[in-house]
Amino acid sequence: MTQTEKQGQFIIRVYGILINDKKEVLLSDEFRFGMRMTKFPGGGMKFGEGPEDCLRREALEEFGQPVEITGHFYTTGFYQKAMFFEDHQLISIYYNIVLPGPVAFRISENPFDFAGEEGSQSFRWSKIESMDADELSFPVDRHVARMLRSAPQTTMFLTGRL
Repeated sequence: MTQTEKQGQFIIRVYGILINDKKEVLLSDEFRFGMRMTKFPGGGMKFGEGPEDCLRREALEEFGQPVEITGHFYTTGFYQKAMFFEDHQLISIYYNIVLPGPVAFRISENPFDFAGEEGSQSFRWSKIESMDADELSFPVDRHVARMLRSAPQTTMFLTGRL
């Protein structure tokens, strides 16, 4: 590569798959970059932290409580251009997570249960068996939602500790 060629960069996002004893997965509804989005809880990895460190930090920021990582679920296996950044490739890593105690943050029954200002966020459960992957805003999240729906062993993610 010559100095005049520009190499793209990577953005790494890390998400938690939290499933309750009713076979529902936790979704995050957010208002960021001037748009509404539905995704799995998590966020961007910072330089100097590993994926699991990132997820633990994001959980504390978003939930206000720690999580335990019980295993790796999926890492992006296809090219995905980053939506918000030119010349960037997105890599998303998903982990199965559990809460070490009861849910200590607000869960809503309604999508986008907030005023709509930049940075707003709400959480809700979605039944895995009837979840519509198209309700998720991003291609990799939709892929993961389809994986969850097609996994007959979804119960393997349950711990009964919610």
